[in-house]
Amino acid sequence: MQAAGRPLTAHRRRAGLALAFAGVLVLAGCSHAPKPSPEPPSAASEVGEASYYGSEFEGRKTASGERYDGDRLTAAHRTLPFGTRLRVTDLSNGRSVEVVVNDRGPHRKGRVVDLSRRAAEELHMVGRGVARVRVEVLD
Repeated sequence: MQAAGRPLTAHRRRAGLALAFAGVLVLAGCSHAPKPSPEPPSAASEVGEASYYGSEFEGRKTASGERYDGDRLTAAHRTLPFGTRLRVTDLSNGRSVEVVVNDRGPHRKGRVVDLSRRAAEELHMVGRGVARVRVEVLD
């Protein structure tokens, strides 16, 4: 033991540092990095309600700057980048359609995507107005 007020010798100081360093190495050897997943996750998907644009939006500018054209297969999504391709599948009938994100929305709670009129026709949801869908990112 060291008496109070007596300085450590250089040898003891080095031994103490070496012991502390060894302890750090032992602890570091016990930790490990998380294992990478064997495969990247599959395409992102979400489930919710889809609605479609009414005719009053025809020709109006979308958030991407394009004009809305109900005859094109397009969609509005809150966060996905413009140009993202999506597969939208109607869960009640199994029909699906591929669309491209060119606008922001939908602006109603519970809805995950707004579709162009043509996309809604492909899903056979025009008469219902709203459909429960799965949205999958394709690229």
